[in-house]
Amino acid sequence: MRRQDNGYWQISLPVSPGDRYKFRLDGADALPDPASFWQPDGVHGPSAVASRQFSWSDKDWKGIPLSNMIVYELHVGTFTSSHDFEGVIMRLDYLADLGVNAIELMPLAQFAGERNWGYDGVYPFAVHHSYGGITGFQRLVDAAHARNIAVIVDVVYNHLGPEGNYLGQFGPYFTDKYRTPWGDALNFDDAWSDGVRNYFLQNARMWLEDYHVDALRLDAVHAIRDFSAIHFVQQLKDLADDAGRRCNCPKILIAESDLNDPRYIDPPAKGGYGLDGQWTDEFHHALRALMTGETNAYYEDFGSITHLEKAFRNTYVYDGVWSPHRKRTFGGSADGNSYDQFVVFAQNHDQVGNRAIGDRLTGNLSYEQLKLAAATVLLSPYVPLLFMGEEYGEENPFPFFGSFGDSELADAVRRGRAAEFSGFIEGLDLPDPMAVATFESAVLTWDYEEGQGAVLRSLYRHLIGLRRTRPALQGRTRDTMIVHPATGNTLPFERKILNDQLVRLASFRPRARVPGQYHRPLSRQSIRLRRYSVGRTWRRTGGIYRSRSPHEDHAQLRRSL
Repeated sequence: MRRQDNGYWQISLPVSPGDRYKFRLDGADALPDPASFWQPDGVHGPSAVASRQFSWSDKDWKGIPLSNMIVYELHVGTFTSSHDFEGVIMRLDYLADLGVNAIELMPLAQFAGERNWGYDGVYPFAVHHSYGGITGFQRLVDAAHARNIAVIVDVVYNHLGPEGNYLGQFGPYFTDKYRTPWGDALNFDDAWSDGVRNYFLQNARMWLEDYHVDALRLDAVHAIRDFSAIHFVQQLKDLADDAGRRCNCPKILIAESDLNDPRYIDPPAKGGYGLDGQWTDEFHHALRALMTGETNAYYEDFGSITHLEKAFRNTYVYDGVWSPHRKRTFGGSADGNSYDQFVVFAQNHDQVGNRAIGDRLTGNLSYEQLKLAAATVLLSPYVPLLFMGEEYGEENPFPFFGSFGDSELADAVRRGRAAEFSGFIEGLDLPDPMAVATFESAVLTWDYEEGQGAVLRSLYRHLIGLRRTRPALQGRTRDTMIVHPATGNTLPFERKILNDQLVRLASFRPRARVPGQYHRPLSRQSIRLRRYSVGRTWRRTGGIYRSRSPHEDHAQLRRSL
């Protein structure tokens, strides 16, 4: 290869799809290509030349704004029994019927072994081979767009996984200036960082342009350490905007952040990075701690209905106030940001899978509580995210799993998981994250056609429809919702647009599930919806607003409940 400018080397060779190749650096052992598009023999094997040609049929696709999205997070390997993109394609009609219009895929980059959450990927440009590779992914995106479903891909730009990570041998891709919870930090602001930044910028361009992806969810942006004048995240946003202009459809960036800092979504004119949206864990923490009564580990900062009240009113519960768990003042104010800049959820891969046994809310709440959790998320002004299977009360867990070939690494993961959960549950036998059975236990049952699973799915479908059609539920600015002070166990708030107004009173009476029982009405938690309309006569009965002529939406919702 011949030396080019700025540390790049180049050679042109005749190749064909499927040809294997490696790089030999200064006479050392040959290594796979760190920008490989295809690793058919795993992370240690040779890279392969990949064809990325595809006949797209989505030329008329115009995308979906984040504010209108109903996001459905899924893991390709456990979503169906086929463990691949084809299995997802087979369920797209189901999702469209549910009302979902955006699927969020957990990371797809090539990782070690056949089973993994994806956050241990080491080849960011290679779509994992067992999922179906590039062609399988292109087919999925094209099929989703044909059903008016946007595609979001979870990408990891804060670290690379441990096994098969040869990137550091090719150049200064990592720096010892910083550390992340997962290992060496990527070099975004040290010597020779321009090439590192370009590596990940071109990866984002690949997803957004070459593969027609609509949005990227940026994993743990707080771990992207960069003190450059122009932050890497802001460069990503500029790239996404440029890609959106060229395809005439929005290209969206959503941050996961643990900082309660609106800087990531504030515009550059306000000193921000201009991202489109941000996951909001505290909404989940406030809801879960209130409904389950859990107040251990980081849930010690939550547990009162006033925390959920604040999550509705101010978004960040800790917005510059003292955090008992962190033992310091934490967070900033989000009052200047609209509701549709925040993604909320009752469950997601982190909040389920990062529990000791990966237990879902189904295993902790009653059937009636599950309904209340659904309504709390879907009737909020925030962007709602559902975790695969929650819409029918999936009972299979979603534990952490992997399949590292390095036995020492596998043992270290086991020990690390045990230490991580020592603050939650003592004396509990954790599932072995490396066991095939742990992975198989997470595959969805799709038991939604009968019984309470069917009723719960019907409720989700109705709430999504209500969210899309009721004018009062379309408001996203701060003046379109009034959150009233919680009274006892009841949280009232109003949603309004012009002459359409909706009042919701959510009654929370936490009561833990009896072990071994699922979908049992163990509490009297309930949701009440009433409609205000100019010119109608309303009366108050038993603390609930009632219309003399109930609206059809209300009647249908009562039947669902």
